[in-house]
Amino acid sequence: MPAPRLRTTPLPGIGVQYELTTRRHDTLSVVAHRDGTRTLNVHHDDDPDSCGLSMRLTGAEALTLTEALLPSHNNPNLLHTSDFGLLAERVTVTGDSYWNGRQLGETKMRTATGASIVAVMRRAHPIPSPGPEFRLRGGDTVIVIGTREGVDAAHAILERK
Repeated sequence: MPAPRLRTTPLPGIGVQYELTTRRHDTLSVVAHRDGTRTLNVHHDDDPDSCGLSMRLTGAEALTLTEALLPSHNNPNLLHTSDFGLLAERVTVTGDSYWNGRQLGETKMRTATGASIVAVMRRAHPIPSPGPEFRLRGGDTVIVIGTREGVDAAHAILERK
């Protein structure tokens, strides 16, 4: 079976379209817009002009989908939290978040959810084990570890506007 081929098409004023034809002759396309958003499309071979699915994703959603398609947790040197009934997830603090500029301790994360913030990524720089005085900023990616319920509750807290 031949290797899959990715076709790239510049879209002036919009961005770039990437197309992949699957072995079943379905076409997946991603339009990478200049504003950082992505549009994911699925076309079926019976009518290439119709679109079976089209979804507009934010940059953060596209990164989350990338993590699902290429999970970094397959590295054998990393702790597999699922072995302990725990999971780790990323939560992005937006610029309009209630927590933008506030101290991490104000979230009362561990008390309210049982989940722990183990690191913050700020502009590709990891900040491990941030203390309660650490100030969150829009664009920070918070790494939360806990049970499914605890991590879901942490999402709800950190996504407050």
